[in-house]
Amino acid sequence: MMRFMRRVAKGFCRKEDGTAAIEFAMAVPLLIIIFMASFESGLFMTRAIMLEQSVDITMRELRLGHYTIPTAELLKSEICGRTVIFSGCQDAITIEMTRISTSNWTMPTSDIACVDRGEDINPVTALQIGQQNDIMLVRICVVQDAIFPLTGIGLGLPKDAAGGYALYTTSAFVTEPS
Repeated sequence: MMRFMRRVAKGFCRKEDGTAAIEFAMAVPLLIIIFMASFESGLFMTRAIMLEQSVDITMRELRLGHYTIPTAELLKSEICGRTVIFSGCQDAITIEMTRISTSNWTMPTSDIACVDRGEDINPVTALQIGQQNDIMLVRICVVQDAIFPLTGIGLGLPKDAAGGYALYTTSAFVTEPS
């Protein structure tokens, strides 16, 4: 009986059937993780570029006086209307517009507060509308969810309590004389 068992074990060790399946099973998860990380990185960059472009266009319209009474809700809807791939943008965006004094050139020292969807915190931010020739600093934060939060860039980003990461953009302009 012992001899039979040794013969079976020796024959089993010499067979090469299934070696490709083992290599495939070891390589495919790594390739899938690389694909998911690449997709998430591309989505992050696309969202960042779309936010930048949307803010640039909206701030151009604002400084040229195309909005009669600019409010935070109007600016949010304009920015979110131009960023088509953002989910729940209206509820996840904060806009801060601050007049920069030209006498001492003081800039805001704190970071812009973002919406914390896990804690239901929507921070109050200042929206100052400048007069002619005022320098205005606009800071915007949009919180979005990662598609694959446990791979690649989604794993390394700081997240809020609901698991969303923040996209920031800053713009500055001079209010045009009318």
